[in-house]
Amino acid sequence: MPTVDVVTAPLQASGADLLALGVFAPASGERTDPVELTPAAELVAEAAGLDLAAELAAAGFDASVGASLRVPTRGALPATSLLVLGLGTSEEATTSTLRSVAAAAALAAERVESVTLALTDALDGVAAEAAAQAVAEGALLGAYRFVRYRSEEPTFTLATIGVQADAATADDARSGVSAARVTAAAQCLVRDLVNTPPQDKRPPALADRALEEVVGLPISAKVLDEDALAAGGYCGLIGVGQGSQAPPRLVELRYTPEGATRHVAVVGKGITFDTGGLSLKPSDAMMTMKMDMAGAATALAVVKAAAQLELPVAVTAVLALAENMPSGTATRVSDVLTAKDGTTIEVTNTDAEGRLVLADALVHAGELEPDAIIDVATLTGAAIIALGDRIAVLMSSDDDLAAALLDAGTTAGEPLWRLPVATEAYGERLEGAIADVRNTAGKEAGTIFAGLFLHRFVPEGTPWAHLDIAGTAWTEEARREFGKGATGTAARTLLAWLGTQ
Repeated sequence: MPTVDVVTAPLQASGADLLALGVFAPASGERTDPVELTPAAELVAEAAGLDLAAELAAAGFDASVGASLRVPTRGALPATSLLVLGLGTSEEATTSTLRSVAAAAALAAERVESVTLALTDALDGVAAEAAAQAVAEGALLGAYRFVRYRSEEPTFTLATIGVQADAATADDARSGVSAARVTAAAQCLVRDLVNTPPQDKRPPALADRALEEVVGLPISAKVLDEDALAAGGYCGLIGVGQGSQAPPRLVELRYTPEGATRHVAVVGKGITFDTGGLSLKPSDAMMTMKMDMAGAATALAVVKAAAQLELPVAVTAVLALAENMPSGTATRVSDVLTAKDGTTIEVTNTDAEGRLVLADALVHAGELEPDAIIDVATLTGAAIIALGDRIAVLMSSDDDLAAALLDAGTTAGEPLWRLPVATEAYGERLEGAIADVRNTAGKEAGTIFAGLFLHRFVPEGTPWAHLDIAGTAWTEEARREFGKGATGTAARTLLAWLGTQ
């Protein structure tokens, strides 16, 4: 990953290989009207003796978000080329725009060694710290590459990213860039773990990796192996994992800063590969099932970043790790499992396994008596049908918690949409035929049913929220800060929310 730092030298003297500038699309919406230059773009154009607006008009540049065009400086500046980036209209541009545009710049600059991004002054009324953080995050996320399994590493030479700031706001910008290094690294850790092939992250191996990630940080760790899980009554987790030769694990990671007055538990679904069990998926539906542990990866990344950022709130991550495989020892349809709190669960579909491991993990988290519990899971295909691959589902028992998470998702550029905890409408569907509850109840309202099932295992009165990231954790289409494959979505949302606690 490239290094990123604040640059305060005059733009016209920048020695970067590429100097990136923003321009706004015409407010009129008419392509024939001239684009609007940001202050940085005006300064550089004047220094280079360029009529930049005219050059862009001649090239048909529309300044839509993420659009880019190289303009040679012809020796007028130390930088060989200008990279002009579209910001959309000034009325609609936000810090999320800066993040997306910076990601596009990193992608366009991958074959040069250095780029300076002059974007932090583009938005009126946005603090320098927030602008610098968004720009640095976007650049680092756009520069992400997963090349561990390539026999020959693809050419990628970008080594240095500069975030331009003026001297008066340089300290604030440095603070934003410093935070961005941690938040972007958290998202990239999730992407690394999700992109990793399933043979290299079976539950024991992923538990070991989680411990490795927090070495040297003020985080205490505990791993429950199959014997400890059996002794503790974690039969949902055991039931899902019993078809695999690689036994399940539950990992608890606790960050408890001195003086913390709030304690949050983040619970993550960690199905390292999901075949569907005996309710076997079609083979094409398994193609992306290495990503079914994205929730656990998110929980790990969040507690690690919270410690690195020295947030003043205690955070516990609970990772429920299992591999859902078909075999002679696998859980059968109509078996009954007993969750850690004694609730009996009739298994009506072994491919609805995430809620079974989360049931035990939520009980475990609740016993720690946190002030709030958030679970993160690639839980239901119904969430994808409802909201697609760019908006995640939020369900919550607490309106204030829900509102704060919605705001955090907006800040992070990872939108959420709230669905109801419709206990009165659908609660009776939880009842099993021969057990306390069942794990599926037909296709209708599948995402809501799954959330209701999870809420059943949260202590009464504890504020709870559920993020179903089944659609957003993976993308087949590279777009700005989200490259093809694992997206790492939800990590920065939760960190933005924790920053308000």
